[in-house]
Amino acid sequence: MVNFKVKQALAALTVSVALFAAPVYASDDAAKAAAAAAALAKNIEEGKKLAFSRSEGNCLACHMIQEGTSPGNIGPALIAMKLRYPDRQKLFDKIWGVKETQVPYSMMPLFGRNAILSDDQINKLVDYMYTL
Repeated sequence: MVNFKVKQALAALTVSVALFAAPVYASDDAAKAAAAAAALAKNIEEGKKLAFSRSEGNCLACHMIQEGTSPGNIGPALIAMKLRYPDRQKLFDKIWGVKETQVPYSMMPLFGRNAILSDDQINKLVDYMYTL
């Protein structure tokens, strides 16, 4: 009889813990997702500032970018970037200046290799370009 009561109490406790713990884990996941979304939004905004800045990324000097003023036309328009570069690392490598991604006689600066921009700044540019 005592053994049955202990088992019954343990079963009730297990169900109670499962019912009360599930919302805690769900809210933790939602909080993590919200924090990740906020961090990405911040990176995108900073990447846009870099792309439009005449003293840093200066992408507008050579590329047409939606919402950009006085764009250049030496490089291709920066549109459909996620479609053109489905592999995010390839876009990063192109901006960074990995030798295998270089186009002969291109005027695009090797931003990472020549320490014009940091890896963090290039990541922010890629985050922004993925919105184009």
